[in-house]
Amino acid sequence: MQRPQKTAEVGCPCEGMLETKSNRGACSIALTETERKDGAENLLERILERNNLNQAYLKVKRNGGSAGIDGMTVEEMLPYLKENREELLKALRSGTYKPKAVKRVEIPKPDGGKRMLGVPTVMDRMIQQAIVQVLQPIYEPLFSESSYGFRPKRIAHQAMKQALEYYKEGYTQVVDLDLAKYFDTVNHEILIGMLREQIKDERVISLIRKYLKSGVMINGLMSPTREGTPQGGNLSPLLSNIYLTSFDRLLESRGHKFVRYADDCNIYVKSSRAAERVMNNCVKFLGFSMYKTGKKAGIRPHSKSIKRFKDKIRELTSRKQARTIENILQRLKRYTTCWIGYYSIADMESKIKGVNEWIRRRIRQIYWKQWKKNKTKHDNLVKLGIGSETAWMWANSRKGYWRISCSQILAMSLTNEYLASVGYDDILERYKVLHTNY
Repeated sequence: MQRPQKTAEVGCPCEGMLETKSNRGACSIALTETERKDGAENLLERILERNNLNQAYLKVKRNGGSAGIDGMTVEEMLPYLKENREELLKALRSGTYKPKAVKRVEIPKPDGGKRMLGVPTVMDRMIQQAIVQVLQPIYEPLFSESSYGFRPKRIAHQAMKQALEYYKEGYTQVVDLDLAKYFDTVNHEILIGMLREQIKDERVISLIRKYLKSGVMINGLMSPTREGTPQGGNLSPLLSNIYLTSFDRLLESRGHKFVRYADDCNIYVKSSRAAERVMNNCVKFLGFSMYKTGKKAGIRPHSKSIKRFKDKIRELTSRKQARTIENILQRLKRYTTCWIGYYSIADMESKIKGVNEWIRRRIRQIYWKQWKKNKTKHDNLVKLGIGSETAWMWANSRKGYWRISCSQILAMSLTNEYLASVGYDDILERYKVLHTNY
């Protein structure tokens, strides 16, 4: 979304965009209005139009991220563009622009494996974003209603609601298609052929082809890319949806009920023969599972998602870390807010209630560990309303940290109300508020 212009002065773009007030009179990074040409064969002009590039720049700047192989950061983009915009535009118009290779990095997967992620340069990210902003409206009407991933105004919750409707209708057996390493195996020529069906400007086709062929750098060594989309780049999600649209149409032509989110696709059927390779009544999809009790069907987080959630909580609330309670609670809140927000569509109140108490116990354990000395324990217990004699008795206890954390003395001193006052965000209350919206 473009940031609203804060000044009413005509011709004065918003500060922070590619052209600021101080640059008035300078040549634009993009084509002027008089230079624009309409029509499908002049798509490049629309991509290079001033406002489109400004929006792309702001989007990349807002997203942040690591530098690519050239080392340029998002903060260095604007100074570079001010100095090199004419040269950049000339190269893009003439077709001589050459994208830089993508820096390939490994990131850990929840299951213990590793996933390869590409990091384009910030300049290539901006150009890719400019392409997406023009192509997305062209392709959106062509995409399947059953496709939810990487599309405007579509989120995982909508995919799960549609899946739940199929489940309620009796389509409780699911064919779970996980297109393994899909992004790395896209056939370039097939994809280019699909693009040409809608894109008649060969300059744009050529630019996209260059991004597909730009190569990768792994540990300082360059390698060509003969297949796959530039995963990690702004253009990759759109290209992937374009490539998979024919697959969606095939499923529709056969009358299948399905939900696709990027490279995860679930087809819902009633026949066990049609879904012989899939578990009955439960499917792992976008981190969720579905269940059916009598006539009621619902959504719940997958057991692996809960495990990963608790593993992260253990990491954030480790008593071995040298952080203040306030800092620990801030980091904890950031993580749980995101997790609860995503999974709030699921039925999990009893599960969250148990996790909530478990987290509080871990926080009490941290307090007890950080108090260390017996006198410190005694003094803090007294400050929290415990009698001196009782406080001394517990301060001298030989019980371990975890056993003490669930003791009556800490429940009476480090009460739920006290923990809330120092920054603990009650995840049960947060879940209840969000879940009622569904």
